[in-house]
Amino acid sequence: MLKPKTSLTAVERRAEELDTIAAVLPIERRDELAELLSDQDVETLRHLVNQGMGDNTLRALTSDLTYLEAWGLAATGRSLPWPAPEALLLKFVAHHLWDPERRTADPDHGMPVDVDESLRSQGFLKSVGPHAPATVRRRLANWSTLTKWRGFDGAFASPALKSAIRLAIRAAPRQRLRKSAKAVTGDVLAKLLATCATDSLRDLRDRAILMVAFGSGGRRRSEIAGLRYEQLSVEPPIPVENGAPLPSLAIHLGRTKTSSGEEDDIVYLTGRPVEALNAWMVAAKIETGSVFRAIGRWGTVSKRAIDPQSINAILKQRAELAGFESGEFSAHGLRSGYLTEAANRGIPLPEAMEQSRHRSVQQASNYYNSEKRRSGRAASML
Repeated sequence: MLKPKTSLTAVERRAEELDTIAAVLPIERRDELAELLSDQDVETLRHLVNQGMGDNTLRALTSDLTYLEAWGLAATGRSLPWPAPEALLLKFVAHHLWDPERRTADPDHGMPVDVDESLRSQGFLKSVGPHAPATVRRRLANWSTLTKWRGFDGAFASPALKSAIRLAIRAAPRQRLRKSAKAVTGDVLAKLLATCATDSLRDLRDRAILMVAFGSGGRRRSEIAGLRYEQLSVEPPIPVENGAPLPSLAIHLGRTKTSSGEEDDIVYLTGRPVEALNAWMVAAKIETGSVFRAIGRWGTVSKRAIDPQSINAILKQRAELAGFESGEFSAHGLRSGYLTEAANRGIPLPEAMEQSRHRSVQQASNYYNSEKRRSGRAASML
């Protein structure tokens, strides 16, 4: 006999509601989010899912919203008010952008110890020191976006807030670090691929991931993790003088970080990356759905796509196996490495950008020109 269903608590109800959007918005800390987020927070996220907002944007919004709610509880003892008053925004800046030297003389400068300990115990803070200005700006921008989605105007454009951020950054300058300390150039990639030498499923998959990500222009980890069989189309082989024609594939990118998906952005794979991809799909019997999937302990291939963070983990693991310091590389190193390698081989920047799909020449040239600038005539006039 079925037992009568007991009424759910508010936290349990929010947890169930979060489950309903998990397919679009993977959530690892569902129960913790259910405790931190309010009913209105969850409803806002569901609304954004229904509006068709991109998965990566939703993940960033959820991550930042959760952090903001945790910080608000730790700093004020209450959930975030909507809209947030200017004083609370200024407090957020003061807690996250501060001068380490001044902190040694004034313990009250920066984030209070009890707030720091609360966020650290929940796993929201890991590194010691002030936040990166870009992180603070992003969280404020997402805070502003969420405020507007609730139908409110905030004080995010106030002169006082802008001045506080500018002065805080000037008082505590810090070097801007690349997303990947080192680029995965052709020589590095060769050593990573050498660790995928067997015909095991894991080696075949990882080899295909590395070659497809690099060969398709340094695709972002989210694009590789989300790649589906239906995005691939076979192209006519590329003729080679005095050699066998090279296999060719087109990847229809769909929605990406810089495109809406309405235009049909295409990048091409030629030669070895196509062979590596085909070898993986044949071995894993992939004929539809997600291309890159998790592999279980007993060699079982999952039906679900791997998480974007798994691309990062795979690259770091292969870097370590190849004898590198894994902390020096991240998945973004494939993107910067592609453009750096293009510069090393004398490939014109516009041609490289056709494959990388960079929209900004300035952003692409930051990677493309780094090697040329370091060894060029302008840097060695003396």
